[in-house]
Amino acid sequence: MKKILFVGSEALPFAATGGLGDVLGSLPAALKRAEPDTDVRVVLPMYQVVSAKYKAQMTKVAEFTVQLSWRRQYCGVWSYDLDGVTYYFIDNEYYFKRTSLYGSYDDGERYAYFCKAVMDMMPHIGFIPDILHCHDWQSALCVIYLKRKYCYLDEYADMKAVYTIHNIDYQGIYNFDILGDVFCLDSWDRYVVEYDGCINLTKGAIVCCDKLTTVSPGYAKEIQTEYYSSGLYHIIRMYKDKICGIINGIDTDYYNPSKDPSIAVSFDLATIANKAENKLALQRTFGLPESVDTPVIAMVSRLASHKGFDLVRRVADEILQGDVQFVLLGTGEAELEDFFSDLAARYPEKCGVKLAFNKELAKQIYASADMFLMPSKSEPCGLAQMIASRYGTVPIVRETGGLADTIKPYNPATGEGNGVTFVTYNAHDMLDAVRRACFLYEEKADWAKLVENAMTMDFSWDASAKKYLEMYDKL
Repeated sequence: MKKILFVGSEALPFAATGGLGDVLGSLPAALKRAEPDTDVRVVLPMYQVVSAKYKAQMTKVAEFTVQLSWRRQYCGVWSYDLDGVTYYFIDNEYYFKRTSLYGSYDDGERYAYFCKAVMDMMPHIGFIPDILHCHDWQSALCVIYLKRKYCYLDEYADMKAVYTIHNIDYQGIYNFDILGDVFCLDSWDRYVVEYDGCINLTKGAIVCCDKLTTVSPGYAKEIQTEYYSSGLYHIIRMYKDKICGIINGIDTDYYNPSKDPSIAVSFDLATIANKAENKLALQRTFGLPESVDTPVIAMVSRLASHKGFDLVRRVADEILQGDVQFVLLGTGEAELEDFFSDLAARYPEKCGVKLAFNKELAKQIYASADMFLMPSKSEPCGLAQMIASRYGTVPIVRETGGLADTIKPYNPATGEGNGVTFVTYNAHDMLDAVRRACFLYEEKADWAKLVENAMTMDFSWDASAKKYLEMYDKL
């Protein structure tokens, strides 16, 4: 029986800000479904934002003192079972009783404490995993501590470490002044974490881990190039034999058009005609003219330039010259918010914009639009294109990272492909892809086949879980 401990800074439904939370909330349960004998557990901080309804049902399983350099800090460990998986919560109000998960001046110290507490916790709870699977820089020190300090202890000697990069732009970079004082590392550990004159926790985890994974095969290849590696190109190339990419999945029960309470009318592939009712409801929500025949292009995203919004800005007027409607949901950079607000004011009959974060409305958009636009400059995995496909909304994507792995261009001659794609990060190449999608929309037989291909793709976590289990077995 394998014993696996996931370490991360967030997990749904307890606390999440993005894709990492989705993974730690879904993958452990998928592993249990795929291989019930596997003992899968997860540990994360006990944040203030964790709902009181979960805290009320937790059990305190350990209490001890964590020594982080000269500090001696209280640590409580609470547990909660969900979908056959035990979730542990590291309790320390000094570090984690805050209104937001990240962005504090002392994030380095907070997550150093978290990682030290995780390593010290294992004997106290009677669980020594075979695989320590750590995610992103916030848990990178667990990998480093294991290989530099704890592996010399009998309980930890056979433990293997997996490190997953969800987004290489976030690396945990700090000044060397705090090597010992905060990170509790010695002078002889310096070479492990040193990169470009700074402490780089992701670099340290890459050096120390037994296996390095990313959230898509395409991203695993891309981060070995200078353009996509955010400066870590040389180290990743040095350790390229450790790397593998496994695509993320989505929760196919939560994103299920046949029984989604968030949408106006449920549907599946057999009742795809019902999708039109959702489209009319969406047009009413955004104050657009109701028309079943007008193609609706949607975006649900954080408003950031690297998501491709600079391309959209460049050709937005040209897109809206055609017989289309465009809807956008998201918040982000003020300049982009201002641009799209102005665009909606200039094209009130064609463009609807809501600057908000709203999960229910997002699902309504996925279920109602005809096309979903994701022209990202980089995309480690991407979930939105998979969710849109689940609801029969055809993705228009740039071929990068996980987008290229999950969305293949539709070929009318063969009837193969589940989306419309473009390669070069160029506004007019994107515009050409949008126009090709609109042309296919008018070809009813091709469009029906394209929608069918999209809806029947298996983007569940079960497929990904099997690949993770194979990797663990090899370790």
